[in-house]
Amino acid sequence: MRATVDFAPLFRSSVGFDRMLNALDLASRIPTVDNWPPYDIVKTGEDDYRIDMAVAGLAEADLTITQERNTLVVTGRKAPEPQSAAEYLHRGIAGREFERRFDLAEHMKVTDAHFENGLLSITLKREIPEAMKPRRIAITSSTARAEEAVPQIEARKEAA
Repeated sequence: MRATVDFAPLFRSSVGFDRMLNALDLASRIPTVDNWPPYDIVKTGEDDYRIDMAVAGLAEADLTITQERNTLVVTGRKAPEPQSAAEYLHRGIAGREFERRFDLAEHMKVTDAHFENGLLSITLKREIPEAMKPRRIAITSSTARAEEAVPQIEARKEAA
């Protein structure tokens, strides 16, 4: 049995985190039933991530990756196999259809997808726009500000 977490105190003391808190609340309520295909999420750098999915039994043409806003969707649909004379006594390699969704943080972009030996690797990078990056603000003293505010008029002295 899962413990229920009350996020109400966080809503009262934080500003702008409502989307994240709603996602946490929703994730704690939804039971995870489907665990196929297995996957790993790896942090490879400060702003770099990789999702590795084991999709044995599927070909590259059977996989579709789409990113829409802050959601990454990986879909696998195996093309129907032609009838063969082979009779399976045990079929343990899953080739079933799946759709796996990943909620992405703001400014996450898929930079690469690579499929090799039944392993799908999706590389992601957080690309924060220049306007949103931290910047240093210059501090001026009040005396410098006062001098700038009052224009100084200098009289020219003409030689007689």
